[in-house]
Amino acid sequence: MRILHTMLRVRDLEKSLAFYTEILGMNLLRRKDYSSGRFTLAFVGYGKESESTVLELTHNWDIVNYEIGEGYGHIAIGVDNIYSTCNFISESGGHVIREPGPMKHGSTIIAFVEDPDGYKIELIQVNSRTDDV
Repeated sequence: MRILHTMLRVRDLEKSLAFYTEILGMNLLRRKDYSSGRFTLAFVGYGKESESTVLELTHNWDIVNYEIGEGYGHIAIGVDNIYSTCNFISESGGHVIREPGPMKHGSTIIAFVEDPDGYKIELIQVNSRTDDV
């Protein structure tokens, strides 16, 4: 068994696709409109769905806004150079909400960014990772 995907509901699919592909460097793997259900599914990720976990971005055509529940935490992405990654995200119009640095009560270097819908994404410096996260 393995995790196939995580689904996020998004308000503006084009804006979200631009964030995940142009800023975070994921690939659009597939996209399909379901006109009878009035929604679109777009799958993005760093590798093939058959080999890696991906994100499913769900756009319900008639929904204007969502509230992010208290149960949602974040998505974590490993990066080789967290400082240059955060600089690129900021320069590309992304929102870094916690600058890179050691996690509280630990030594792993982390940062947090926010997607256009307010979902949190944790960046983890892969060569600094310990058992902290």
